[in-house]
Amino acid sequence: MDIAEKVFIVTGGSSGLGKAFANELVRNIANVVITGRDLDKLKQVASDLGSNCMWFHADMTKDEDLDALIEFTLDRFGRLDGIINNAGIGGWSPLEELTREKMREVYEVNVFGAAMLASKATKIFKKQNHGAIVNVASTASLSGYKYGTIYSSSKFAVRSMSQCWQAELRPHNIRVIQINPSEVPTAFGQENRDEKELVANKLSPQEIADVLIAALKMDPRGFIPEVTVWATNPF
Repeated sequence: MDIAEKVFIVTGGSSGLGKAFANELVRNIANVVITGRDLDKLKQVASDLGSNCMWFHADMTKDEDLDALIEFTLDRFGRLDGIINNAGIGGWSPLEELTREKMREVYEVNVFGAAMLASKATKIFKKQNHGAIVNVASTASLSGYKYGTIYSSSKFAVRSMSQCWQAELRPHNIRVIQINPSEVPTAFGQENRDEKELVANKLSPQEIADVLIAALKMDPRGFIPEVTVWATNPF
């Protein structure tokens, strides 16, 4: 679709992949509302991206915040054309140290938060008979790994949800797209939330943002259900 003047919500938009997504959407003359946990960074990114980008401080684990996010977007822009479920947190644990609390913390954001925002947006998309839901998962949604019980299983859940939503929403012209980045140096998983330095032979947020824009710009008669992005030669 032509994304100029369309309106998108990007969760986790204050750094890393989310910031790159918002930047590319604005460059394509879309309007964007970004969310994030770090209020200062969120305000700064929105200011840097200009008048087409607005910020909203929302907790992905609270339904009332997600309702307010949708209401804020509609009040400011009068429409909603797509959501980018990018917010996520990591969690690694040896099996014998696994706890309900550790699993619940990650699932609340990566799975439940994404599902609840998609549920609320779908009500709008069905009424207008179009919309896009982009779930940013990971190559961890394709294959498990040592100590990955929490994070990898949460991304497997996202992949399952994407497939369920595709089957359910295609008759309403709602495209559900999943993007699986391989390792990208970002603030993800950093306690201080500082961005990691980019590495020349590894992925940057830009490659993932390029995929997002290409998928959204495809004519609405088709969609990309899932795409995985690997660094060509990270070795």
